[in-house]
Amino acid sequence: MAAIVRSQEEQASSSTCRYIYDVFLSFRGEDTRKNFTDHLYTALVQAGYCTFRDDDEIERGESLKPELDKAIKASSISIIVFSKNYAFSPWCLDELVMILECMRTSRHVVLPVFYDVCPSEIRKQKRRTGEAFNKYVAQYEAQIDHGRKMELMEKVKRWKEALEEVADLAGMELKNQADG
Repeated sequence: MAAIVRSQEEQASSSTCRYIYDVFLSFRGEDTRKNFTDHLYTALVQAGYCTFRDDDEIERGESLKPELDKAIKASSISIIVFSKNYAFSPWCLDELVMILECMRTSRHVVLPVFYDVCPSEIRKQKRRTGEAFNKYVAQYEAQIDHGRKMELMEKVKRWKEALEEVADLAGMELKNQADG
């Protein structure tokens, strides 16, 4: 189950809005949870935005997927924080596909943030993103069950298309200042 940190003030003000959340944060936890994303989340909440992010203790699994899908659909905006290892998370890639589906079918706004990664690396699946996809292809090609292999390879295709699409959106490119 996802944890949503909301003050009583935020809960009261959100009841007048057609969305439950102003912002849905999508990010690779191990890359940015304890630095950039935590600061972004805090700033959004302090500015009065009702913001959804998953909690550190959430167990990743299929049972969470419907809940996240609902949270994405119940949000006005998704901020996607791309990082060097973002594509190594099938979970993040599935979430990205859901977010873009909402963008195409409703007035959902998508704001990509490229944190210490160039948009072209995401768009063209180069460097770490390319390594992640090479890993998926090798892993999925090894499947014995042909039907399952085709299903997984179709998923890889959707992920690649989603990365290409989102990297073409107007976004923000930020460098990690701690790295120089």
